Amino acid sequence: MTKRWKKRPPLSTWGDFGPDDQLGRLNLLTAGKVLEGIAEVKEGRTFCLSLPLNLPGGTAMNPRRPPPQLTATRRGECANMTYPLSRDDAHLTDIICDDTVTLALQYSTQWDSLAHMGQWFDVNDNNEPEMVFYNGFKAGEDIIGETDYRTGHHCQHGTHQGANALGIENMAEQGIQGRAVMIDIKRHLGIARRAIRYDDIETIIKADNIEIRPGDMVCFRTGMDEAIMAMNGEPDMAYLSQHFAGLDGRDNALRQWVHDSGIVALLADNPAVEILPATPTLDETYPSHPLHDLCLFQLGVYLGELWLMSPLADWLAKHQRTAFLLTAPPLRLPGAVGSPTTPVATV
Repeated sequence: MTKRWKKRPPLSTWGDFGPDDQLGRLNLLTAGKVLEGIAEVKEGRTFCLSLPLNLPGGTAMNPRRPPPQLTATRRGECANMTYPLSRDDAHLTDIICDDTVTLALQYSTQWDSLAHMGQWFDVNDNNEPEMVFYNGFKAGEDIIGETDYRTGHHCQHGTHQGANALGIENMAEQGIQGRAVMIDIKRHLGIARRAIRYDDIETIIKADNIEIRPGDMVCFRTGMDEAIMAMNGEPDMAYLSQHFAGLDGRDNALRQWVHDSGIVALLADNPAVEILPATPTLDETYPSHPLHDLCLFQLGVYLGELWLMSPLADWLAKHQRTAFLLTAPPLRLPGAVGSPTTPVATV
């Protein structure tokens, strides 16, 4: 029980790291885990795990997330790109370039913060569900948009404050570096569209002799990254939606594994980590994104989406390895609920 909640969700870690904790399982990414990751470095070779940030391209994958718009900064009415400073002072020989970007923070390779998705939940155990996020932080109080949907559904235009709690800057300040492992779904199961259950994960773990330790970050390669790269900014959503795996967020055994394993993050080369739409349920109410609910809302486990996994996964398989050092900081942007990232794997 804390000042924000009297009842916590099942399987959750609310309060386990302190009543005001905003890091969740990131608390397990300790100095010791960084050293474990460094111990996996044998060759000093690096892999970029980010797609180009203008991919997947267009808005077909998500109509609310437009691609980045890159433009020059301005010098008065002039574009500040290949700008000769001799224009202002004949004695100067410099030519300057300076630019700006308008970017949907979760358009391409990205992190979800713990403020990305919450739930209606009866935190005060009084049969009155409230809009809350991890560790009971509240919509309208701790995470504030321009509309307070607690009191109605009209889209008023107020002041957007963003995440005053659980924002992406907490990840950046903590540092995202440690031991990670690769689960190669494509190599074992192909690129057919399927909901990955715990039995599938267990089979791959045993086949590849993967050791998953508390505090690890777990990567999933489905092969969707290769398809997105090949489509070169023009995603074929019919093809993408009919192929490639995602985790089954309603599989109880998988959910228990995420809880029991002590892992810090689940990372994938697909757009949600989990399969969407999720497996149907007969419950009267339910989360549309059950793995997001489990990870972001209940456990404080972070999700990384649309990562470039395949080159690393192929190299690891060729060299009969599964673990590596992962360095993946987000932007230190206070109040943001997600962030692009350019992760680096070192093997």
